[in-house]
Amino acid sequence: MRPDEGRARLAALGFAADDVETLFAHFDDAERRGKLGHGHARIEWLETQAPDPTARPEKTVSTPGFDAWESRGTLGYLVLARICADLVAREPDPVRVVAADAFPTGHLGYWVRRLADAGLVAALTATSPARLPHPAGGRPVVGTNPLAVGLPDPAGRPIVVDASMGAVTYGDVIRGAARPEELVPFGGPQAHKAFALALGLEGLVQSFVGDRYGIVLVAAKPQADGAAARLRERAAGLRLPGDS
Repeated sequence: MRPDEGRARLAALGFAADDVETLFAHFDDAERRGKLGHGHARIEWLETQAPDPTARPEKTVSTPGFDAWESRGTLGYLVLARICADLVAREPDPVRVVAADAFPTGHLGYWVRRLADAGLVAALTATSPARLPHPAGGRPVVGTNPLAVGLPDPAGRPIVVDASMGAVTYGDVIRGAARPEELVPFGGPQAHKAFALALGLEGLVQSFVGDRYGIVLVAAKPQADGAAARLRERAAGLRLPGDS
């Protein structure tokens, strides 16, 4: 999809110009990184939904160590964009936990990379509708519930880890690259480990936002320098998660 077409289609949904840029930047980054389930196909997906382009999130709790946000019907992408901008403008001292009801949130590596580029170390998880069954089978119990970690490196590239607990992503199913029955916990014989992580992360998020889809983000000023650089040195030139 050409950038002008993508932006035009988002604008046609009623989004203001700054929101169009925020959304397209996220989708285009996913597309360029090969995360096609979160890329331009999501513009087509949004056209089948009923987003409220006028909604705006609100920070309802603000303390030195914890913020809570309410989406007020805002798309999760735009909620996370506001949260990241707020964290960069009001730096954690040294740690802040942020919780919000937010959905959909896209590829989480995008958001922790933004924070890592600003010098913050971050861990982010997000929940979704139940899509993964128990390894023993049955109906879906938990979301794919990805976990992303961003490690800043002032002298180089951040390390960005972003892993879904599914063998495939729901985005792959949406774009026809995977069958719905392939949406199971990853790991084959060890799938119970991915299921356990998905279950734990779902409980973590629900502990803050209740029975809604949402995010929990931990952002901090690093207290020791050089973590990303040391890991790159150990890898001796091998590609690490998040590298282009």
